[in-house]
Amino acid sequence: MDQQLFTLARRPAITELLGPGATSSAIAEYSGYATMVFMIGWASGGVFFGILGDRIGRVRTMIFTILCYSLFTGISVLSTGVWDFAVYRFLTGLGVGGQFAVGVALVAESLPDKARPYALGWLQASSAWGNMLAALVGMSLGALEESGVIGAAWRLMFVVGAVPAFLCLFIMRRLEEPARWREARREGVKRGSIAELFSTPRWRHNAIVGMLLAFAGVVGLWGIGFFSVDLLRVVLDQTNLSAGRKTFWTGVTSLLQNLGAFVGIYAFTHLTARVGRRKAFAMAFLAAMGMTAYTFWNLDSFDDIFWMIPLMGACQLALFGGYAIYLPELFPTRLRSTGTSFCYNVGRFVAALGPLALGLLTSRVFVHQAYPMRYAGVTMCLVFLIGLATVPFAPETRDKPLPE
Repeated sequence: MDQQLFTLARRPAITELLGPGATSSAIAEYSGYATMVFMIGWASGGVFFGILGDRIGRVRTMIFTILCYSLFTGISVLSTGVWDFAVYRFLTGLGVGGQFAVGVALVAESLPDKARPYALGWLQASSAWGNMLAALVGMSLGALEESGVIGAAWRLMFVVGAVPAFLCLFIMRRLEEPARWREARREGVKRGSIAELFSTPRWRHNAIVGMLLAFAGVVGLWGIGFFSVDLLRVVLDQTNLSAGRKTFWTGVTSLLQNLGAFVGIYAFTHLTARVGRRKAFAMAFLAAMGMTAYTFWNLDSFDDIFWMIPLMGACQLALFGGYAIYLPELFPTRLRSTGTSFCYNVGRFVAALGPLALGLLTSRVFVHQAYPMRYAGVTMCLVFLIGLATVPFAPETRDKPLPE
């Protein structure tokens, strides 16, 4: 939910914080900077908390990550300029980044092999519901801003983002560490070792493959897909809609994108069970590249929103269902959280340049085109070819137990 609230709030926040007279190109550029900083925090927190999850346990680490991202999401409401806004987003990213690896390791180790891929797929699909909740929040606050009940809707979005902190109370009372992790601790096995991850050929190979697969999808989503709301603004700016109505339609776009995401992740989960992980990834990378490029080049009316955006969401977010299923299957218990976080987050350091690249392509390279965002988005779609080229080197894990 937090990442989607940020996506919805980013452009109006940057517009207000830059002040009167901010140009569209400047807003696009600083939006790219803010997203880049958020992703660097995400990657840093992912690596740190991933290692911590192997060392002190999945549940305790999960509590730390939720508190971190909830607290700093709430503090973002106090932003007075683009740079303190970026600092708050970096600190929020630390917690968001740690959540994925710890969560999928916890689920993967708690369920039998037959149920594991479906449970992990549903876990990732549930993120779409969080994103849809964020979209509904954005739509509601946009309507309130339009009616004059509230001021800047984007600030209240971040207040809502602080609510998940209360989940920590439930987690502390109800969840236990997986038996696999408790057994590894009893045996005195060294856990969370980056040195072992790279000194063992099998784990090193899996780490590099997993990182490249994740890199392509993360850049595709954060460098292109999540800027679909900004693409919509290109359409909306040609209308006479008020700021509140524009915020409302941005929420509609996000809602549709994540409805598609839920369907895409669900479909990918069953596809991996039928054709295997590698073939499913290859099909998903091709679909994501084609549909994203088509959407960025052709979306130009409200009617287009209702079918292009859900299809793009389905194709792009399906890959993330694959990461939740596949990455924990590549590493043993003592390295599962560490390896998963490495794959998902180290590539994010480089992927953080994706939003910046889109912003620079929009504001500088294609600035003289009528719609520079379209040219920039289509160009960025080439990143999916990196994932496609990596698939032949990925080990097939279908119907295999988790490595020990």
